[in-house]
Amino acid sequence: MEAASGGAGVRRNSVAFWLLGLCNNFAYVVMLSAAKDILEKDSKHIEKPCRPEVITRECQLMSTGSVLLADIIPALLIKISAPMFIHRIPFGIRHSIVVSLQAASFLIVGISDSTWLALFGVVLASFGSGLGEISYLALTSNYPSSTVSFWSSGTGGAGLIGSTFYALLTDSKLLDISPKHTMFIMLIVPILFSFSFWSVLQIPRSVHRAQFRQPSTWIISEETREEVEEEAGLLENQEEDDVERRIEESRIQKAIPLLRFMIPLISVYLAEYYINQGLLELLEFDCSHGFGMSSESQYRWFQVTYQLGVFISRSSSNYVSIPTKHLTTLASLQVFNAIFFTLTAIYSILPHIFLAFFVILFEGLLGGASYVNTFRAVHREIPIESREFSMGFVSISDTVGIVFAGFLAMPVHNQICSMPL
Repeated sequence: MEAASGGAGVRRNSVAFWLLGLCNNFAYVVMLSAAKDILEKDSKHIEKPCRPEVITRECQLMSTGSVLLADIIPALLIKISAPMFIHRIPFGIRHSIVVSLQAASFLIVGISDSTWLALFGVVLASFGSGLGEISYLALTSNYPSSTVSFWSSGTGGAGLIGSTFYALLTDSKLLDISPKHTMFIMLIVPILFSFSFWSVLQIPRSVHRAQFRQPSTWIISEETREEVEEEAGLLENQEEDDVERRIEESRIQKAIPLLRFMIPLISVYLAEYYINQGLLELLEFDCSHGFGMSSESQYRWFQVTYQLGVFISRSSSNYVSIPTKHLTTLASLQVFNAIFFTLTAIYSILPHIFLAFFVILFEGLLGGASYVNTFRAVHREIPIESREFSMGFVSISDTVGIVFAGFLAMPVHNQICSMPL
């Protein structure tokens, strides 16, 4: 079920999938980078300068883990339920829904004056990114496997560009634009998102196209799916295909062999988002050991450093490929990072912020490598007739891990805050 692989077409589709990955994850990343600002919507917060000496903990009542949950639980709900019905909805309609949700999220977070309304905007961003990830990963099954790498690189680019863009715009020592107006500036992303799908991506004949003026095309029937595939030359032996469909395993049976890919990825994301949204906000360095940055700025640049590591590893899978058997090693290393940062948050064992940046970069490298190599392994090892379902189903792994991390991060955050420094 792969699209034609002519040179110009492959390059164009590679660019398209990179842009789709970039735009799909952009709102998700921005919301996490803005977590502290979102939680301070009610308090008319003014950013404080760095402290000459850090002798007490300054903790917020609500952990940034709450923003993480608002940014991920809706995506989890979409990813769990969607594999059972999403194949009936054309990719074009899915894309339109994703873009609309993303634009609405930026608008609502921007205009909101309360934390709860802002969190509703975060929820919309989560629904959009979750639907987008399961859709575009499934769409890669119609293209050469290299598109998975470009999609993964684009999502890594979203992390780096989104977090850096937000930090540059809002940092009081740089452009010093308010978080409110920064959200409005982000509305350029949904425009680029639409352009990438409708104008850059070359959609193969094997993909059903919905026609705006023909409502009957808005839902894909099984008969329509077969006709499209037959026209594209995908059903070479109709009788054989009929037999195969009659004896095809249930979707639950298809999912069971995927656990060997999913469990390591869940572990990696649980550990790293427990670090990012439960512990990093508790790390604060004084003026002389934190480059003179405020605690808010330190948090934003921690996020940028993490996303830099993710981008590097997600973009390098064409050059450095990790065998499936070593995916568990990445998970083990990330769990070790989580233990290290827990001890760091409690005992302040890192003497300078530079060392924190270094370890956070390593954390991002592990997370990005686990993500891209997992999906490349699924694309490579799963039979083509099950590939679209498998890519979509495995995509819930990172989301499940992040949800667990959010629920773990909040009580740990509160416990550490209650401890003396």
